[in-house]
Amino acid sequence: MLAVGTKFRHRKAPAGRFFPEKTVSLEQYLPVLLFILVGLAVGVLPQVFGYLLGPNRPDPEKNSPYECGFEAFEDARMKFDVRYYLVAILFILFDLEIAFLIPWAVAFADIGATGFWAGVMFLAILVVGFAYEWKKGALDWE
Repeated sequence: MLAVGTKFRHRKAPAGRFFPEKTVSLEQYLPVLLFILVGLAVGVLPQVFGYLLGPNRPDPEKNSPYECGFEAFEDARMKFDVRYYLVAILFILFDLEIAFLIPWAVAFADIGATGFWAGVMFLAILVVGFAYEWKKGALDWE
């Protein structure tokens, strides 16, 4: 135990083979700074050159809003089929599941029995979900 009034002194780590003396200089950060500057230049300079050197000829067709393949000259609350969104969501889900399966397939030789059965369970859940969507008619486009 420490007695009352004991002063603590911060000890410096000994320099040597296991604790090398480290000094940080700004020259070590020069490659990072250069990388950031080049990245900004690649992103900003084409925009600036296009704005300054490109032709500026406004046209009503160019200035009209256009989104998702629908003409903007009709009512903003135009009805369209919801199945488009359903197929898009299903695509995203199955695409993400395939992205999870790629590392499993790459490391298949090293994962052992536990990894194998975890992948089989994942695939089983995927198949059950696919069968449910098929049974509910989410994939029918009629």
